[in-house]
Amino acid sequence: MGAAIETTARPFVEVSEVWVPEGEVLRFAGGHYGAMGAFGEASRHTRFGKGEGLPGRAWSEGKPIVLKSFDGSYFKRPEAAQKAGLTAAVAIPVFAGKTLRAVLVTLCADDDSRTGAIEVWRETDGLLMLDDGYYGAAKHFEWVSQHTHFPKGQGLPGGIWASGSPMLMRDLGSGYRFIRADSAGKAGLTTGLGLPVPGPSGDSCVLTLLSARGTPIARRFEIWDARAARVGSRGGAVLIDGICERDGPLWTDDTQEAPRHLAAWQGVIGRVLGTGAPVAESVTGSVGHGYASVVALPIYRGEALAFVVSWFC
Repeated sequence: MGAAIETTARPFVEVSEVWVPEGEVLRFAGGHYGAMGAFGEASRHTRFGKGEGLPGRAWSEGKPIVLKSFDGSYFKRPEAAQKAGLTAAVAIPVFAGKTLRAVLVTLCADDDSRTGAIEVWRETDGLLMLDDGYYGAAKHFEWVSQHTHFPKGQGLPGGIWASGSPMLMRDLGSGYRFIRADSAGKAGLTTGLGLPVPGPSGDSCVLTLLSARGTPIARRFEIWDARAARVGSRGGAVLIDGICERDGPLWTDDTQEAPRHLAAWQGVIGRVLGTGAPVAESVTGSVGHGYASVVALPIYRGEALAFVVSWFC
């Protein structure tokens, strides 16, 4: 195993939580809250109807929703969020065909130093345009993004739109494939994870998570392929791409299989494969391998689970 991970950098995302449908409401199904236990306790006792609050709004609209301020909004836990220092959130619905499986909500704390981006891109007149996004202190990069569009196949959003598959990009500030490389470099953005977010109508948004070294969204990103053509009769999923801030594998056994294979119910990724729903939770001890939290998000093609993307912080 590598050395212990340096965790002094302030994360761009402070809280992640999962909401699952139960009848006509969304109920709490887990989350990572770090030192914000009081906000977590408020969440555990909350329910959302369709169209109610941020998770319910993502359910009813069938697409990711960005909420940049809680003041005067439909956010249901404003007092608890204010006490925790949380100021913005993004809700990501997970649909299998027309069926909602869960809503993943990530919450951020705004200040003058936290830089990153969580962006939602949607097709308009044959081009991908920015639907909304949260950028923290990266104001110039936000302006550039608002004035950028992507044809199919171009840049990170366009590449995801064309392939229908999640993608990782490295070295955003110097990579020629990243269209906004100059402004990304000035903002300190280094790593990009993009993924399709299908809606119940069959249309897909593209979600991009852009991480800066000083205030990272995560310290490790992974993409797992669960398509039958890739895993064959074994089922499960294979690791097809990943970025880590340290050398060495995340797992502790001596297996050198490439690509790495996990079965349903094996570890966090296996739980996503088994349940079809996201996971967001704290991890400790040897299970965490030096990380404090993990988020694992399923991506469907139609009704079939095709990929799992995960990030560790």
